[in-house]
Amino acid sequence: MEDSWVSFSLLLSAIFFLISCPSSHAQLVPTESRILFQIQQFLEYPSALQTWNNWTNFCFLPPTSSLTVVCSGNHITELTIVGNKSSPSQNPRLSPSNFAVSQETLSGRFSLESFFTVLTKLSTLQKLSLVSLGLWGPLPGKISRFRSLEVLNISSNFIYGEIPQSVSTYQSLKSLVLSNNLFNGSVPDLSSLLVLEEVDLSNNFLGPKFPSFGDNLVRISLGNNSLRSGIPQYLKKLNRLQVLDISSNNLVGPIPSFLFSMPSIKYINLAKNQLSGALPPKVSCNGNLTFVDMSNNLLIGKLPSCLASNVRNRTVIIMWNCLSNTTSKYQRSYSFCQKDAIAVKPPERNQKGEATLKLGIVLGIIGAIVAILGVLGFLILFLFRKVQRKRRSEYKCDSFVLEKNPVRGSPIGRHVRQPMRLTSLGLPPYHVFTLEEMEDATNNFDPSNLVAEGSQGQLYRGWLRDGSVVLVKCLKLKQKHSPQALQQHMEVISKLRHRHLVSVLGHCIVMYQDHPNTASTVFIVLENITNGSLGDHLIDWRKREVLKWPQRMTISMGIARGIQYLHTGGVYGNELKIDSILLDDSLTAKISSYNINLPSKVGAESPLYGQDTSNQLASENPEKEDIRRLGVILIEVITGKPINSQSELDDLKFQLERSLAESPSKLRDFVDPSMRGSFAYESLKTVVQITTNCLSKDPMSRPTVEDVLWHMQYSVQVQEGWSNSGNLSGNLSGNLSNKF
Repeated sequence: MEDSWVSFSLLLSAIFFLISCPSSHAQLVPTESRILFQIQQFLEYPSALQTWNNWTNFCFLPPTSSLTVVCSGNHITELTIVGNKSSPSQNPRLSPSNFAVSQETLSGRFSLESFFTVLTKLSTLQKLSLVSLGLWGPLPGKISRFRSLEVLNISSNFIYGEIPQSVSTYQSLKSLVLSNNLFNGSVPDLSSLLVLEEVDLSNNFLGPKFPSFGDNLVRISLGNNSLRSGIPQYLKKLNRLQVLDISSNNLVGPIPSFLFSMPSIKYINLAKNQLSGALPPKVSCNGNLTFVDMSNNLLIGKLPSCLASNVRNRTVIIMWNCLSNTTSKYQRSYSFCQKDAIAVKPPERNQKGEATLKLGIVLGIIGAIVAILGVLGFLILFLFRKVQRKRRSEYKCDSFVLEKNPVRGSPIGRHVRQPMRLTSLGLPPYHVFTLEEMEDATNNFDPSNLVAEGSQGQLYRGWLRDGSVVLVKCLKLKQKHSPQALQQHMEVISKLRHRHLVSVLGHCIVMYQDHPNTASTVFIVLENITNGSLGDHLIDWRKREVLKWPQRMTISMGIARGIQYLHTGGVYGNELKIDSILLDDSLTAKISSYNINLPSKVGAESPLYGQDTSNQLASENPEKEDIRRLGVILIEVITGKPINSQSELDDLKFQLERSLAESPSKLRDFVDPSMRGSFAYESLKTVVQITTNCLSKDPMSRPTVEDVLWHMQYSVQVQEGWSNSGNLSGNLSGNLSNKF
């Protein structure tokens, strides 16, 4: 009897526990279940929602990074859906005026008005996050029907038009995130939202007036908009403000001195504006202030002592101003700032001129690409030693005298930068070798000097008479070519001299004895790089440990500068990959595989490549393909992971974009572990953003190499400021923003 009573008591306890269990495990009312299925249909069945069916218990779904549903009292209180669509920030040319439905948006059938008509029926929602779902259209005013909303995040979509005034009616709103959209016009007055703590409206087209906010804000992010006012004085009242990012606008006037001494301020980013004048000499700084970026403005005078001194854990970036009491080598002249010049991004290329140049190159192309490979390239030996000795009497070597003037019609001849061709790079002058010199350098092509061999030929290590070590590429021509065509070809090659290219030091052309006007073999002499490839360094854990973030940034900038030099000379469609980037003993990056397009008859073969590529070059955008390949190299540098397929690349790109959208800690955890603690978060973030832009599916959405270099230079400035402020590699966070 006693046992029965105990069992009965336990049963009652279990029933009581089930009745009083947390409301987040409640069964959702049927009406709201139907609304969720409608949302699934509106969003065109994104991957996060594809498993929903009539037996799904929404209140019991385990939360993931892409889906969270929280219930209370049989009603939904939180709905978070994260898709895998890109955002407008991935397409720099996209604006509210030229928006068009694409594969990165929901289809043309989608209606944002109808979607929110259904969504607002979830009247108990307290947190709503709809990120990277391809939403498009103007945001309807009916969003005010969410009476209890505390968090609204609809970032990384394609929503355009003005932010509706009804947003200002959310009296319980604590966080408003509308970043990475196409919003334009003025921001509604949000000063009545007394509990609002976070506002992120960055990466839109908002302006020109600076928005009005309440006094309770902790974080303001307005970067990359169209604000054209001064910094308002009312910010002085925001005693809880920790983060202020108003970079990349057109803000004018002086910087208010109170910004640096606000009671809670930790992070200030004023970069890339038109702020001018001098800061008062007696400005005081809050002791918790860890990051200040005032770069790319028009500031003059002296930097206040609290910003000029190397305060531990405080990063101050002041490049590209006209300040006088700084050792920074990135300051401009005083007259520059007095004339209200703007030190911002490099000018966009003239699209019409660019198209004309590309058309001219395509029409003038033989359809040939000469792939000049470095240490691991494939080269053809004219003959093995015995064969060469047997047939030596059949050949003669003609040493051409290269003309001093550029070859007419040669893209390199028109655009090559003269200083890069001279001995200032530590390279000897270009030399035309004889066959005897090639034999002496390779000891008659001794097999012991063979470095690599492929279908195109062989690569030998050689020693010139001055003792320098070189590589000799031997290429036997598949077809008959005139000496004049080869002379023109080699004349173009002789002009390619740059710090970040594996340079050609000379050549020798061998012709048939019985056909003196027909070339048979070409020997190309290359500089020898002995420290291996970038790919080797990332695979070998001992070498990878040497490549911290500053070293990887230097290498990446070197690659980009090499590509810029090639593009300046009209050399596009290069075979860029991580294994063809060689590193010398000082870790200077050198591109070992690049192409040369020569003017000739369309459809003719390149004498040094042997295949018709004119149709290929005419059917694609080789310049933007180079940018995509640069993006692949950059993502491998950032993650330390080799990429062997398109699916791996797409997956890494998606993870990087998600890490950027979610939090600094996510991005920090995603990078190569061997370089953690060696980077400033803002520096890493800048490079990651331009990397994902380089990998855009639409070639015309990819940046120019000048854009890439500008972002990298800015990243280097941020890193230098961070390093100079006493941040050591022992700081494992490598992150400024996650401290607040």
